[in-house]
Amino acid sequence: MTLSEPPGAGLADRHGRVATDLRVSLTDRCNLRCTYCMPAEGLDWLPSPTLLTDDEVVRLIAVAVTQLGVTEVRFTGGEPLLRRGLPGIVQAVAALEPRPSTMLTTNGVGLARLAGPLAEAGLDRVNVSLDTVDPARFQALTRRDRHADVLAGLAASAAAGLVPVKMNAVLLRGVNDDEAVPLLRFALEHGYELRFIEQMPLDAGHTWRREEMVTGEEILGRLREAFDLRPDPALRGGAPAETWLVEGHSSVGGGPARVGVIASVSQPFCGACDRTRLTADGSVRSCLFSQEETDLRGALRAGATDGELADLWRKAMWAKPAGHGIDDPKFLQPARPMSAIGG
Repeated sequence: MTLSEPPGAGLADRHGRVATDLRVSLTDRCNLRCTYCMPAEGLDWLPSPTLLTDDEVVRLIAVAVTQLGVTEVRFTGGEPLLRRGLPGIVQAVAALEPRPSTMLTTNGVGLARLAGPLAEAGLDRVNVSLDTVDPARFQALTRRDRHADVLAGLAASAAAGLVPVKMNAVLLRGVNDDEAVPLLRFALEHGYELRFIEQMPLDAGHTWRREEMVTGEEILGRLREAFDLRPDPALRGGAPAETWLVEGHSSVGGGPARVGVIASVSQPFCGACDRTRLTADGSVRSCLFSQEETDLRGALRAGATDGELADLWRKAMWAKPAGHGIDDPKFLQPARPMSAIGG
């Protein structure tokens, strides 16, 4: 085996990591207009003919699961609930052998209606984005009056058994950075697991500035003013969040309540990364911040076999960089924004 030749099995890279977690973007469209993600008027969406069909999505996921060792599949967007075929896709993926874990990252709008059907289709768990407990601030942040819909989606997910229901929150300096404690109180009261995520350089306008980012350490400092936190003894592995136990609070399942911080920028965890990404138009990305992609859609539509698609995927991941390089003075944001890459 040479440095330019991947091994024959799994999604290994040259730095000793193996990808087992697949993030699948089902659409670049979204029904919110979060100020840190996209402009008020939206973006130029991908043309429909370029998007993978439901059958193509399932086939590529099947290749990843049955031939490349993927054990977890997370559906993302844009907003994946906008994908009409989502329940059928989930059902087909949950029927694969070996069965992968199935998860969904969503803004929660529409989840009240779909949580039950998705659970019945085989979805295991959800992550719901919620950056504020205040309805007026939510409207200012997202440019949409849908706060109540998100809360209803969270509750419906818990009722449908999509547990633990996780909340994702991004704190923006001067906007909602005073809500670390209120957000955690809300999560604890309802039995949700909260994850704070540092704002990353993936906005459509490329206006991100590191000095304006609320860091993980800042967030923890504010939480410790109101809560007694201790490090989670559970092995982190390749999980993006570092978690803490919240003393005096219990989870819905009876164990200790947890809160996590995903400090992708200030404390990168690239060395333990186990993720691979598939965009809605069928390209493999080895890293969220990658400048390069490998097109699988073209090969698939040209008649490639599953084995040939697997080989292309292996080669894409073999070339994965050691880290995202945000601290490098030469770092450039990806041309695609987060809504087109998938979280």
